[in-house]
Amino acid sequence: MHRRKLRLAIEDYRDAENGRGLSKAADMDHHWVAKAWLSDVGLPQYSQAFHNHLVDGRMLNSLTRRDLERHLSVNKKFHQVSLLLGIELLHSVHFDKEALQARRIQCEHQNVDPLVWTSHRVVKWIRDIDLKEFAESLPNSGVHGAVMVLDPTFDTDAMATALGIPGGKHMVRRHLVEEMKALIGSARADAKQDFERLGQGTPPTPQRQSSLGRPPSSAGRHTDDEGSLRRRAVKPPSGFSPKARNGRDLSCHSAYGSLPREVPDQTPPRAGGSPIRGYTSIEVSNV
Repeated sequence: MHRRKLRLAIEDYRDAENGRGLSKAADMDHHWVAKAWLSDVGLPQYSQAFHNHLVDGRMLNSLTRRDLERHLSVNKKFHQVSLLLGIELLHSVHFDKEALQARRIQCEHQNVDPLVWTSHRVVKWIRDIDLKEFAESLPNSGVHGAVMVLDPTFDTDAMATALGIPGGKHMVRRHLVEEMKALIGSARADAKQDFERLGQGTPPTPQRQSSLGRPPSSAGRHTDDEGSLRRRAVKPPSGFSPKARNGRDLSCHSAYGSLPREVPDQTPPRAGGSPIRGYTSIEVSNV
């Protein structure tokens, strides 16, 4: 991860020397990511891991689900989706945190533009719709505006589960259905139009976590499919028989590795006496 940080920084500075300037992601240092950004997406419990790996804005743009699980100890699938969709939100605003903050200020006291809502803003909305007794369940859950808008699998049942609303409280759940429909129904349609206008297709889904609209950063890493291909390469091809060639047993389970087993010795018998006596010098090798 540290090598990747250096490589991405070098590439960014090379682009700057070519006249394009530093990327907006360069303004997001690892302190901001570990403290402010993780708090905004509702997952501050991973702050230490992100800080230890010096994850900054450039590295956020390269993270995949495999990186989150292997290097940053994010094992819960929903938390992985939450982080990746939070990164996708940054990507949609070209990693311009000032522009993102300006949009958040505009909707701080209005229930509009939920795509940019932080986890704290979602908690405020829950209190505003008279569900404040359940609002304390949301901190550290990973529920933020990008999850509510961009994840098509995040429905009312998912929100009710995150809030800890019992299944028997039908009136409360019905009220939540109406409020969520009013909030994110049009927001999802607007997000789809924005992605199509920017040429990014449809909004990302958790099933597309490897790219999320960005070029995959898998250089130097083997995918699981590649690993399985390498594992399959040691197996004999389909239809191969260890006795298929000239009647010889070509299986490799003997104590001699890949040497054929029980091959008849067809060398002619030696003459009597020791063969050593016929040579003036002997070369001894370890066979």
